[in-house]
Amino acid sequence: MQVPAAVLWDMDGTLIDSDPLWGRAEISLMQRAGAPWTQQDVEDFVGASLPTAAAKMRDAGLDLSVRQIIDHLITEVAAGVREHGIPWRPGARELLEALSEAGVPQALVTMSETPLSSAFIEVLGHNPFQAIVTGDTVHPHKPEPEPYLQGLRLLREATGLELPAERVIAIEDSTPGTTSAVNAGLATLGIPHTAAITGRDGLIIRETLTGMTPARLAEIIALVHATAN
Repeated sequence: MQVPAAVLWDMDGTLIDSDPLWGRAEISLMQRAGAPWTQQDVEDFVGASLPTAAAKMRDAGLDLSVRQIIDHLITEVAAGVREHGIPWRPGARELLEALSEAGVPQALVTMSETPLSSAFIEVLGHNPFQAIVTGDTVHPHKPEPEPYLQGLRLLREATGLELPAERVIAIEDSTPGTTSAVNAGLATLGIPHTAAITGRDGLIIRETLTGMTPARLAEIIALVHATAN
């Protein structure tokens, strides 16, 4: 059975349905400050870096520093994960486990910061990732390619394997995320969630991860490269 050399995962909206947690945290904070912030504002920043979203919240009238806003949001979302458990996206947990069982190296590449990725892994009860990139450990952020370039570098270092980029796939749910992964030279699977994903070369879009397997991911990698040729 053909499987990917490695899989690099986005977290929010891809592995876990944390977008509602982020939305509630953002709207609640803005309402307490008497500043306008709607569900559309929340959706407009899906996949954006935390500093970008926090700066926009400041511009909308929130009298806190960007760092204070980020810390508040991360604390609220991490608390939600710990209190209510992991809100898995359909098919994500099954695919994560199937890849682990197949011995496929996996990395987490998220623009959320370490406290939230740590809460996710803590509640999961084990760490299935050989490398983790978070918004506080990489710069620039998505949609720039550096997060995925760093993720692949760290995965190679952790495993001691070559992991050729042409056999690696990224899984994302947003246009900033898919742009980052494709520009890093990775075949990319987009699973839209809160917002639509803009199509482009190097990207295959599917509705869900339900029924996705390591072998099917390998087929998607082959399809991406066949289409490019």
